Amino acid sequence: MSEEKLQAKLDQAKGALKEGFGKITGDTKTEVEGLVEKSVAKGKEFVEDAKDTVEGAVEGLKNAFNKDKED
Repeated sequence: MSEEKLQAKLDQAKGALKEGFGKITGDTKTEVEGLVEKSVAKGKEFVEDAKDTVEGAVEGLKNAFNKDKED
């Protein structure tokens, strides 16, 4: 797992804890802040997954072209 994805997971957890703390204490501002932090972190994780997918596809194409050159 990349460092960016790990950080996104940690940020999701922190956001969820903050959201839960806000719910328990009745602090709507903290709850919403936690929800936003969690959502942003999920977005970052999604971007990292997409980046990994694209990089994998590019590597696959490179390998296919290199194989064709060898044949």
